[in-house]
Amino acid sequence: MTGRIVHTGQAVVDLVMRVGALPPAGGDVLASDVRLTAGGGFNVMSAAARAGAAVVYAGEHGIGRFGDIVREALAAEGIAVVQPPVSPDTGVCVVLVDATGERTFITETGAEGTLTAEHLARVELRPDDLIYLSGYSLVRESNREALLSWLPGLTGQPVLLDPGPLAADVPADIWHALLPRVDILSCNEAETRQLSTLDGVQAIPTRIVRLGAAGCDVTADRVTTRVPGFPVDPVDTNGAGDAHAGVLAAGLLEGLDLLTAAARANAAAAMAVTKYGPATAPDRASVDEFLTNRCAAG
Repeated sequence: MTGRIVHTGQAVVDLVMRVGALPPAGGDVLASDVRLTAGGGFNVMSAAARAGAAVVYAGEHGIGRFGDIVREALAAEGIAVVQPPVSPDTGVCVVLVDATGERTFITETGAEGTLTAEHLARVELRPDDLIYLSGYSLVRESNREALLSWLPGLTGQPVLLDPGPLAADVPADIWHALLPRVDILSCNEAETRQLSTLDGVQAIPTRIVRLGAAGCDVTADRVTTRVPGFPVDPVDTNGAGDAHAGVLAAGLLEGLDLLTAAARANAAAAMAVTKYGPATAPDRASVDEFLTNRCAAG
C-alpha cells in the first residue's frame, strides 16, 4: 500500500479519570485512577497505524508540555507530522469513565484549533491517499474555514468523515457545504440521528453506522448490510469508536472490500473496550488472531 491516511483533525491530551459515577452538580467524587495521555485524533491515527497503514498528521500541535506528550506519542506510533509546533500549547480533554465503562468528555481547545488553509497547503498529497476529516474540526471556525477552502482542491482522494459527538453544534450551512465532498461517513447511532435532517447525508456513497456490540450497518449502492459485532465485557468504552474508524480506514486504504474492512473494525473496537485508556486499538496480528479464534469458536 502506497497511499496514506492524512488526518486533518485534532490530537489533544486526555486527562482520564475513572470514577464510580459522575458527581452531581456541586458535588465531588474520588477518582480511582488518573492518566495523562495523548488522545483525541491520536486515537484514530494510532489505530490505523497499528493496523498497518501509513499515517500523516496534518493538524496543529502546541509548544509546551502537552504538545510534547502528543508529539512523543505520534513518533512512537510512526506517524508523520506535517506542521511545526505553534503557540499556545495543545488542548486538553477531561475524560470521566464511570463504573459501566461509559465516558463523558469536557474539552478545552489549544493550538490544534488554529489550523489555516496555509497550513494545509504544506501537505504534499499522493493520488492514493485517504483524507480523514473529524467533525470536531467543524466546530472551530479557523479549522472549518481552512478545510472548506482546501477540500475542493483535492485531486480524487476519497474523504472519510467521522462527525463526532458535537455534530449538532455545527451550523447547517457548513454541513451543506461539506457533505458533497464526503465519500465515506463513519458514525455512531446518536450522530446518525443528529445528521438525519440534513440534505446530502443520504447521498454519501458509503455510510457506516457503529452499533456497539451489535456491530455496524454498512450502506453502499443503496443496500444496507449488518456486519455482526463481537460482544465482550467492556471496562472502558473511551476510544472504541476511534479504534473502529481507524481500522476501517486502514482496511479501505489497503484495498479490502467494505464488509471485510468493517468486520475487522468491529473486532478492533471489541478488543479496545476490554482495556483501560483511550488509545487501546490492537495491532494487526492481534485482530487476525481474534477473528481466527472467534470463527473457530463458531
